[in-house]
Amino acid sequence: MARNEEKAQSMLNRFIAMKAEEKKKPKERRPYLASECRDLSEADKWRQQIMREIGRKVTEIQNEGLGEHRLRDLNDEINKLLREKVHWERRIVELGGPNYTKNAPKMTDLEGNIIDVPNPSGRGAGYRYFGAAKKLPGVRELFEKPPELRKRRTRYDIYKRIDASYYGYRDDEDGVLGRVEGPAESKMRAEAVEEWRRMEEIRKEAKKAVKSGEVVNVKELLFEEEEDVVEEERRIEREREESERREDREFVVHVPLPDDKEIERMVVEKKKMELLSKYTSEMLLEEQSEAKEMLNIQR
Repeated sequence: MARNEEKAQSMLNRFIAMKAEEKKKPKERRPYLASECRDLSEADKWRQQIMREIGRKVTEIQNEGLGEHRLRDLNDEINKLLREKVHWERRIVELGGPNYTKNAPKMTDLEGNIIDVPNPSGRGAGYRYFGAAKKLPGVRELFEKPPELRKRRTRYDIYKRIDASYYGYRDDEDGVLGRVEGPAESKMRAEAVEEWRRMEEIRKEAKKAVKSGEVVNVKELLFEEEEDVVEEERRIEREREESERREDREFVVHVPLPDDKEIERMVVEKKKMELLSKYTSEMLLEEQSEAKEMLNIQR
């Protein structure tokens, strides 16, 4: 009984489904050319249909287990739908609709970085790869960035960066060099002034002596002041030589060194051990050492 009810229910279901199909309008096919569409709403509808097909195929191409041939076919179909979408978007703009191409998604590499899509033809969007198709042989190399070659600088590039600062002409602008060299400069200037005054005094003394008729040796006047300097230099040299002589004094050995008799005894002992090792066995040497220990013989 239950079996017949199930059959009737099944037939009823099929009848209801058939009636519903009859009430539906015949399924419309998308025009082959976007230029054949004259209605803006119809063009937008066909664009939405293409977008759904692209989303479904993009979801399917994420599966890496489909195989290389199936992945390549899916990628070709997606690119074909993308080109068709561009045609419909252009048609929508012609019919007075919004421009969808302004907010189009960018092409990314395996790391998610936006890259330029290669397009040798120069028309529309270039060929794109989606999902697992990016990891196919020969495709991965397209997304790899070539290593940056470091350009060697020429002599012109090197000299182009050289200015007055390189030669030190602007070292005084910050004032640091003036503060550092100020004390040394004032010291040297004072010494130069002192030397000039000393020479002026010597010249005045020489002029006075000439006017008074005395014979004065100018060289002696010039070298009188330098004798003290020479004497000071000699004293410093003597002190340096004395310090060097103190450093070169006799070296004292703090370790006791053997005398000649001790060295001779050690040589004889060594030769004796060589002869014993040559003509006696190890067992005999051990017995001999044991006998010496028993007799308390140190040699």
